[in-house]
Amino acid sequence: MQSNNINIIEKDYGICINNPNYFLAINDFTISNGFDVVENVNIVKDMSIFNPKDNDDAFIAQKVNSIDYFSNNYDDLTILTFMENDLFVQDFTDKLQVVNTDKGFENARINLSNVVYINKAISKKDLLKIYNLISKAKSKYLSSLALPIHIQNILNTNDFLAVLANVSSNDDTFDKVDFDELNIIISDAIEINLEDAFKKLKLNFGILDYFVSEGILIGDLVDAGLELIAGVEATGEIREKLEAQILKSLTDINVIALLVAAMRTEQDLTGGRIREVDISDDPAYLYTDEVLGLAISNQIAGTKATFNFKRYDEAKPGIIHGLPPMLDDIFAGLIAGCMSKIFEE
Repeated sequence: MQSNNINIIEKDYGICINNPNYFLAINDFTISNGFDVVENVNIVKDMSIFNPKDNDDAFIAQKVNSIDYFSNNYDDLTILTFMENDLFVQDFTDKLQVVNTDKGFENARINLSNVVYINKAISKKDLLKIYNLISKAKSKYLSSLALPIHIQNILNTNDFLAVLANVSSNDDTFDKVDFDELNIIISDAIEINLEDAFKKLKLNFGILDYFVSEGILIGDLVDAGLELIAGVEATGEIREKLEAQILKSLTDINVIALLVAAMRTEQDLTGGRIREVDISDDPAYLYTDEVLGLAISNQIAGTKATFNFKRYDEAKPGIIHGLPPMLDDIFAGLIAGCMSKIFEE
């Protein structure tokens, strides 16, 4: 495969990006000096094929577990995105899915790495500035996704980045770089590439993933709901009905929107991101959490559920008791609505 002035050579053990006229490279590769002038940029599964002392081929190399990659071109810019992923989306019910991993979330990883080639002769100083622009663009985009915390914790913990340019034929002659224009191009290109990466990995996130990030399991919600049952025995049939109703409610777009609104608000408020708000001691004058909880219970089972919400909000049974200020009310609302729904007949 050829892209601009470079050749991309694919082997079963790795990828070689070749430029017979040599690259000027800035990178954080396993075998590298940081700044290098090289003919070959190697991304490989097996580092034993290289001898670091033998630099006759003028190479840099990065060790990876996967050589799954794709390439996009933007005029003079070529971006190769390398993907390592231990996660997969699995069915939880016929209408709900959840992200899982065979390695456990403590050991699983998602690494989205890049090799960026600019078809220009660029000075070391400008190449360093471009490297920083790309790093910031990646960080900004990934942060904007507001992924579940257990996903954020394993994202790009071992990613790599190399920025390549042409070697100047004259040490003092370089192509002029319009950084204002380049910054826009890079930001757009990096965003597109990362979006493409998540699509190619078929990796997206739903309401159950945000539950997992808060340490909330469906079984815990069922247990909390049954703690305040009155007038009837908490049979296995009722447990099954409550679990089914909770899962059904979690497919309601309005319930989802209210839950996500509360969880995102909780993150901003407890993180101290809103200067005017301090909820460290769950102030009595903050009642938006109750408004959201009431709205959830009402959405599921109408007015009757809003009265049931008061019971669950005050008692805070089971897992609800240990949740932070915004979350205890919305999950009290979810359970109150579901309990009311299964007994409405």
